Amino acid sequence: MRWLRGGSQGSAAVPALRAAEVNISILIVAVVIFLLVLHHNFLSLSDFLKRELSDSSPLGLQPIDFIPAAPQRLVDERNDQEISVVIAASDERLGGAIAAMNSIYHHTRSNVVFHIVTLNDTVDHLSLVPHAEKVIYVDDDVIVQDDILELYNTPLKPGHAAAFSDDCDSTSSKVAVRGAGNQYNYIGFLDYKKETIRKLAMKANTCSFNPGVFIANLTEWKLQNITKQLEKWMALNVVEELYSKTLAGSITTPPLLIVFYKQHSSIDPMWNVRHLGTNNSFSMKGSSAGKRYSPQFVKAAKLLHWNGHFKPWGRTASYAEVWEKWFVPDPTGKFSLIRRHSEAYEAK
Repeated sequence: MRWLRGGSQGSAAVPALRAAEVNISILIVAVVIFLLVLHHNFLSLSDFLKRELSDSSPLGLQPIDFIPAAPQRLVDERNDQEISVVIAASDERLGGAIAAMNSIYHHTRSNVVFHIVTLNDTVDHLSLVPHAEKVIYVDDDVIVQDDILELYNTPLKPGHAAAFSDDCDSTSSKVAVRGAGNQYNYIGFLDYKKETIRKLAMKANTCSFNPGVFIANLTEWKLQNITKQLEKWMALNVVEELYSKTLAGSITTPPLLIVFYKQHSSIDPMWNVRHLGTNNSFSMKGSSAGKRYSPQFVKAAKLLHWNGHFKPWGRTASYAEVWEKWFVPDPTGKFSLIRRHSEAYEAK
């Protein structure tokens, strides 16, 4: 999950996500995938795209035939369960969002309604789905390898507005993140020297969580006015600099840690196998922390998350070959892969 930075260096602006106009060419691909969810005849995904894009177009689009077709079992057995999925992506990273959507659709029989939001304003991105009681939020640097319905059905405790993957429960909790300090406890994200933080009486060694994948109960979210609470802490940080100085580049997690302190449910850690895009300070030659995962483990993961500086469309992320299976080439060429020199992924 992301928020915009403020205009002045080192400060953070109010949460910044809203639905916006996106690159027309990539949006066409997103709409095609979205329409597949609504169609009851459910043609093969690749055949559908070939047919729809083969007609002449003033934009000069060419047929796309790189998307793996959905398994016939899933095509024949779609159900009426509707799942709202919110995906955040900046304009230049919409190719990542398309890959995430492609992987989600491929693995589920449920009706998935995708909401793409971009990082251009300060509206509450969850307000995009006013009629849904529950939504799933994912970053644009993930792929899904199992039925998203399982994640959607994660139970939330009474009074909890969200469920996250706790860092202490994460399969990657032993992976050190370069430059991030102790990024598995609250002290790694918040400056406990500041009086405002100390007054909250939050234990510094409390386990943190990752906000790149979460489930939200929108009824509780609205009742507890979560968005306003987050905005309050983002604004206070601009004035008081409440976030830890060792924080590795992200301003998303600290306000969420404050608002959801001991007030959130947990999701299965296999639904957020992360740090595939971070460097391991104890590895040789700057290799990615994700290299510590075996191919067998990566294959068994239900959701892979390339959080960190090194994205799967770049040169050095771990297991980028797995992500690339779900990549849909941009007909305009504005989003393209940077070819990597990495070891080939072999599923064993």
